[in-house]
Amino acid sequence: MSNIDDKTAIELTADIVSAYVGNNPLPASGLPDLIASVSASVRKLAGGAAPKEAVALTPAVNPKRSVFPDHIICLEDGKKFKSLKRHLATDHNLTPDEYRAKWGLAADYPMVAPSYSATRSALAKSSGLGRKPAAGDAGKAKRKAKA
Repeated sequence: MSNIDDKTAIELTADIVSAYVGNNPLPASGLPDLIASVSASVRKLAGGAAPKEAVALTPAVNPKRSVFPDHIICLEDGKKFKSLKRHLATDHNLTPDEYRAKWGLAADYPMVAPSYSATRSALAKSSGLGRKPAAGDAGKAKRKAKA
């Protein structure tokens, strides 16, 4: 429905107003305002809704200054975190990939602070995670049968 003439706009306005007044109590003093409002709405819709301008996203901080050794700053709200993944999911309903895409970040943009990642990596290595058992240790891991 684009670019309708005045006659059609008046007919549509009359139909809408008469249907409204027939089903809803309205004082006579409110009728001119209703007609003006409906008429303006019909003409606005007839002209076609203007496309919404893309809202330019403005990060809370510069993405280049968001990664520090001991924390990462969320571009959505400017808060500091050691790990962003849970915050993004709970507060912003975003996955890390959606977050990176939204802000135009590289695929290797970290979601964990570098020092925290190094600390967790060292802890995992010290507890033996990620190593395959030695050939001699494989037999020791089995339980002994009860005699």
